[in-house]
Amino acid sequence: MLGFDGSGFLRGGVPHRVVAGAVHYFRVHPGLWEDRLRRVRALGVNTVDTYVPWNFHELRPGEVDFTGWRDVGRFVRLAGELGLDVILRPGPYICAEWEFGGLPARLLAVEGLRLRCADPAYLAEVDGWFDALAPELLPLLASRGGPVVAVQVENEYGSYGDDAAYLRHLRDGLVRRGVDCLLFTTDGAHDTMQQGGSIPGHLATATFGSRAPERLALLRRHQADGPLAAMEFWIGWFDQWGRPHHVRDPKETAASLDELLATGASVNLYMAHGGTSFGLWSGANHSGTHPYDAGYEPTVTSYDYDAPIGEAGELTEKFHALREVIGRYVDLPGEGELPPEPPRVAPQRLAPAEGRAALSANLDVLSQVVERAAPLPMEALGQDRGLIHYRTHVPGPRPELPLRIDGLADRAQVFTDGRPLGTLDRNSPGTVLPLAVGEGGAQLDILVEALGRVNYGPQMDDRKGITRGVSHGHQRLFGWQIRPLPLTDLSALRFSGEADGVEAADGEPVFHRFTARLDSPADAFLALPGWGHGLLWVNGFLLGRYRAEGPQRTLYAPAPLWRAGDNEIIVLELELHGEAVELRDQPDLGPTTAAPSAEY
Repeated sequence: MLGFDGSGFLRGGVPHRVVAGAVHYFRVHPGLWEDRLRRVRALGVNTVDTYVPWNFHELRPGEVDFTGWRDVGRFVRLAGELGLDVILRPGPYICAEWEFGGLPARLLAVEGLRLRCADPAYLAEVDGWFDALAPELLPLLASRGGPVVAVQVENEYGSYGDDAAYLRHLRDGLVRRGVDCLLFTTDGAHDTMQQGGSIPGHLATATFGSRAPERLALLRRHQADGPLAAMEFWIGWFDQWGRPHHVRDPKETAASLDELLATGASVNLYMAHGGTSFGLWSGANHSGTHPYDAGYEPTVTSYDYDAPIGEAGELTEKFHALREVIGRYVDLPGEGELPPEPPRVAPQRLAPAEGRAALSANLDVLSQVVERAAPLPMEALGQDRGLIHYRTHVPGPRPELPLRIDGLADRAQVFTDGRPLGTLDRNSPGTVLPLAVGEGGAQLDILVEALGRVNYGPQMDDRKGITRGVSHGHQRLFGWQIRPLPLTDLSALRFSGEADGVEAADGEPVFHRFTARLDSPADAFLALPGWGHGLLWVNGFLLGRYRAEGPQRTLYAPAPLWRAGDNEIIVLELELHGEAVELRDQPDLGPTTAAPSAEY
């Protein structure tokens, strides 16, 4: 059991320093959980930390899954078998650069519900999540012989609000359901954040990336005694589309960690291994003052985070630098051979595509039509992620008038009578497209791509699709056919063979199918030089988004996704069609810039 007295942590009644490393099971293929945990243990940590994202486990309202990739119990037990304690952070909000901060998107469809406060409607939803989670969590607690020594209450709440009644409800809910281990809060190293997020009588911890003595002194002002802990010590940073890849110098990072550990404090390295936000699970930030102002900043697919253990398990220069520092303060594991790098594919180029399928010709097999008077956002139709298609008829004749979408999230491709008219983006909310209509009117199609819900800050009411309406000139357009496109099953796509000559004209969304032949499964990095932006699947599994604007130039495809022999690769390119897909043996996360973690 982990506890504390006036001076520090106690483990089994003996003074103890927590040196933890963050690893998110939901960002690592379950076939690689043990491998990554062994690498983290080799780094020298004695504890592993992970969030539990509510929306990753609740696939449909009231249906919660803890099997397969979602078997958090298996992940925790593997950590325990390797001699690691475990810290769990079950939310209900996690941030983590994860879609909607871990909250289910369906909450945005509940009329009047207010997020992350003592609103009765929200508390009822949270209670349902805790009811489902508790039976999975309780057997893992140290009091019952498991490796979980501490559980976090909410996450960085002081960065969002100051509702003490809400935090007490969460704390009481965990205790009432049997969580009897150490409970703690985590907030930024700022007075207002600690004031808003801490719970009297419970351990408060801090998040920062440098200047440890200064930040720990601030924490001590809010907690007169007990352990000092950096529950997130940022040793890298995440990336956003259109900006460089963040890195932090290994020597500078090691020096900052040494400075922290020299104070006697405990630490959680965020991230020890970042992994990948596979599929459509990447979140976004927003720097604006209104949800549909400019300032929307979506996060890339990779969550490499410039961690000491790379996205594909690489033991980096930073790994060895941090390991040396950790070894000055706690006993390192045995000096046996460090885990070798996992095998990589032999590079190959796949071209041309063996089949194509236009999205417009497959709408009927990918979705069911919903008819409404006005456009509705995804959440109102029960859709969490993906694309959504809107169609209406514009009467004519009409002179050229501006076409405008109000409340667009996040990016729209607009077509008239099947031809591209242009694109609109939520970061340019005043932009319009000129549209003239002939005598017989025109069919208007709008394909909206969701790029991840905001996961941090006050703009989390981030509904996707079209939230307000579409106007031509000063007139609203009504009478819509709506097709949700979550793209969870592509098996019904009607591909044409190469000889059939389905066109892939730029500006029109088209699926492309390729075959990769492997002698045996191995890690691969898929590149799409010359393509624009879209989605990529390997053997039916959605790796994630790619975008020519970068910084990320390859998508990581771990060995368990591949099989010996033929492997199917499907690319949905939305705008600029390339020729080939490349399998590479090295990642390319793009041009770099210094991580801001040293400034926080």
